[in-house]
Amino acid sequence: MEFGTISPRELDGYLFRDGFSVIDIREPREFRRRHLKGAVCIPYEYLEERVRFLQNQTLVLYCERGSTSMRAARELSARGYRVLTVVGGIQAYKGRNTESYTGKNIDSGERAY
Repeated sequence: MEFGTISPRELDGYLFRDGFSVIDIREPREFRRRHLKGAVCIPYEYLEERVRFLQNQTLVLYCERGSTSMRAARELSARGYRVLTVVGGIQAYKGRNTESYTGKNIDSGERAY
């Protein structure tokens, strides 16, 4: 099975869309610093184990610059998942749909509710 690529400009069209799960595969520390609204953080090393519950979704993966998400897309598509990856990662994204958790209680180890 093949995987697809999308440009950073196309990314907004997949956020909050039924049938698509946007996944940030970077470490939680990087996710807190800046991530796409609506994305979930599943670090690369846990990806295969945790996406098995999303078999009926198209996975939209991104990382910092695009190379790790490309590798992950290749691996997951070989296992039968429908996968898209963002060329250039979050560094190439210039849209308005980002947010940050830095400076909030979550950075100090407290839980955010």
